[in-house]
Amino acid sequence: MKANVLNLDGRKLREINLPKEFSSEIREDLVAKILEIKKRQQPYAPSLVGGKQHSASGIIKHRRHVWKTHYGQGISRIPRKIISARGNRFNWIGAEISSAVGGRRAHPPKILSRMNTKQINKKELKIAFNSALSATANKKKITKRYDSLNSLEKEIPLIISEIPKIKTKELLSKMKKLLGEDLYKIALKKKSVRSGKGTRRGRKYKSNAGLLIVIGKDEKLKTNAFEVVNIKHLGVTNLAKGGLGRLTLYTEKAIKDLEDKK
Repeated sequence: MKANVLNLDGRKLREINLPKEFSSEIREDLVAKILEIKKRQQPYAPSLVGGKQHSASGIIKHRRHVWKTHYGQGISRIPRKIISARGNRFNWIGAEISSAVGGRRAHPPKILSRMNTKQINKKELKIAFNSALSATANKKKITKRYDSLNSLEKEIPLIISEIPKIKTKELLSKMKKLLGEDLYKIALKKKSVRSGKGTRRGRKYKSNAGLLIVIGKDEKLKTNAFEVVNIKHLGVTNLAKGGLGRLTLYTEKAIKDLEDKK
């Protein structure tokens, strides 16, 4: 499989042979399996001392005819905290249990039940990586993923000779020229405020995946406009973020370094 190497202005410089991974069979089932296994779900559970960190002192005894016990007082036998005391009379309120104000949760989630303990087969991971890589060079997969694209006129995969050290403003204008109007809309990262209760639950913003730029081992690029990944750290989660056929731009050095990643 051959591909054109372009400069940032979109002019063709030369033609190169792509590694065989770009023409691999696309196994959607294995890619979906790897993405599921690689999900990072934060273990969530209340604090072990939740509902027990009250400032009022006093331990209620659960025996009859003993000082500081609530048997025979005509009140429910639940754990209480003593707010104040005078002789054998107490100002106490229910505490610690789930039915009391400020108490612990009744049936909180258990951390162990939420831990992802699935394992990845090495051969399956390799096939999934090759599938995700191949999908970035497949016009059908890319047009299927992006609804706004009726047709893809650009030659893919997109490969540039190098990314010079330029400012973000200049980089964006060069990318607009290289990708074209339709692809540039897809490539640019967009961030918006989520509607609904999610804004109060740690997920205020939502954003699209945008363009993925894969650079070589010795190359560097710093920008917030696009996602940049070094070929050393490239994986299925980058290539198939949001689904197969992600819009991806490779540098020529990254293509060469891909041979060493096997």
